[in-house]
Amino acid sequence: MKKYNVVVIGATGAVGQEILKILVERNFPVDQLRLCATARSAGKIMTFQGKEYTVEETRAESFENMHVALFAGGSASKDFAQDAVKRNCVVIDNSSAFRMDPNVPLVVPEVNPEDVKWHKGIIANPNCSTIQMVVALKPIHDAARIKRVVVSTYQAVSGAGIEAIEELTAQVKAIYEGGEIKKEVFPYQIAFNLIPHIDVFGDMDYTKEEWKMVKETQKIMHDDAIQVTATTVRVPVYRSHSESINIETEKKLSSQQVKEILAKAPGVVVMDNIANKEYPMPLYTSDRDEVFIGRIREDNSISNGINLWCVADQLRKGAATNAVQIAETMIKYDIL
Repeated sequence: MKKYNVVVIGATGAVGQEILKILVERNFPVDQLRLCATARSAGKIMTFQGKEYTVEETRAESFENMHVALFAGGSASKDFAQDAVKRNCVVIDNSSAFRMDPNVPLVVPEVNPEDVKWHKGIIANPNCSTIQMVVALKPIHDAARIKRVVVSTYQAVSGAGIEAIEELTAQVKAIYEGGEIKKEVFPYQIAFNLIPHIDVFGDMDYTKEEWKMVKETQKIMHDDAIQVTATTVRVPVYRSHSESINIETEKKLSSQQVKEILAKAPGVVVMDNIANKEYPMPLYTSDRDEVFIGRIREDNSISNGINLWCVADQLRKGAATNAVQIAETMIKYDIL
């Protein structure tokens, strides 16, 4: 089997660490590995498959003789992606920098794998909330054509990085011990609270996170006619995003038909047994790669509507796993 030289940018962060874990789990054919991060993290020692690696500061030269660069997110993409491309190193980028660039494919392998074929050196990984939603939407769209989607998200703090995880832990401890509650990552206390505000506010008073779900869904699904509206909420959960999704289709589908369609869909686990109170929850979906779907039922307010509840680990399928899957898809098509 051919092996590939891989460089991970942002290796010390939450997504970077998850990428390394998934490369091992999925037995990705790594030959040489290089780990890079900011100057602050340079010099740290990380282990991959029993071997120790010293984290290097990311530079233009970091991409020399590398086949693929897995960017874990952040500003490094804008700073170094073109340096990688110039050195014939394919960039798979977890940041939002290139997602809406018409010259950059935005890929979820279960939905639009063929889009990797027209890359020009950079392939974008979608927003975590968008990824899990389109995995659920695609098979339904193929069966009955989706007209409109109304989605509300319940997003874990780890979507905001390691610092957010630490802030939630510190606040819970402070509340328990009667100490001072410090707020640095989020604008308000997140412990035992919900914050209906993720990223900056923009057009029509929607946040950037909400607009991502609208525009990225249309690009991935290759259908600007799908109308999407979103409300994104941060919740005091460590890991795995949840979504309440209302779908209106052109063709009528029963809830049983939707269950059968989703049960056959790649990357989906249907967990929907209300008699036994079985439905997806972050508690049971964390550290898994599948998108879990339950509470599937017909919308009582319109004739062609379906409601469902969708949960997935946003560090894995919503970021690291999807990035590695993109690289695997390129190998499948023999273009890496």
